[in-house]
Amino acid sequence: MDLRALRRFTASASRPEAGSVCEICAAPLEEGHRHVVDLDRRTLGCACRACAILFTSGTGRHRTIPTRIVSAADEPIDEAWWDTLAIPVRLAFLFFHGTRARWVALYPGPAGATEAELPFEAMKELASASRLVRAVEPDVEALLLRGQRLGGAPEAFVVPIDHCYELVGRLRRTWRGFDGGEDARRELDDFFGDLRRRSVPLPPDGRGR
Repeated sequence: MDLRALRRFTASASRPEAGSVCEICAAPLEEGHRHVVDLDRRTLGCACRACAILFTSGTGRHRTIPTRIVSAADEPIDEAWWDTLAIPVRLAFLFFHGTRARWVALYPGPAGATEAELPFEAMKELASASRLVRAVEPDVEALLLRGQRLGGAPEAFVVPIDHCYELVGRLRRTWRGFDGGEDARRELDDFFGDLRRRSVPLPPDGRGR
């Protein structure tokens, strides 16, 4: 995702600017509109209601991004897993890249997001242990992880992939200095507080889309 696209998610990802149109069919956008992933170009775009419904089937070039936010009380991801995955920072989102057929991590920071492929075998083991990892829908959802400053198990949510890029944009806008500064930490606290309020428990079958 380029910087121009990031700006669209910095303020409110679902509130269109005056005159904004669907990036598929050019119909006017309404507040609360959905987003789609262009799998060929690896970009996100705004979609009208009709196009969002059209591309929920999971086939073809475009995929509609789900809206669910879920957590799991029995999530096994802990400090040991964090080290095994070789995640160098305390904030990351992990998603399954369908074209590459492997897990990728992105680390938000002052310049946007840094991308790294995750160890294949380690992610395979984690997927067998974690219902949240198995629940992530390729390309359109991500496992968002936030490590605790004083140690302990990280917070983990399955979220729509556009939420992750919204967070990237918000942090890039507020980041100051080496560690982000108070404004970035406040932005992060607000974002995760909203996730906690909106999240629902992951159903036993891992679906609930």
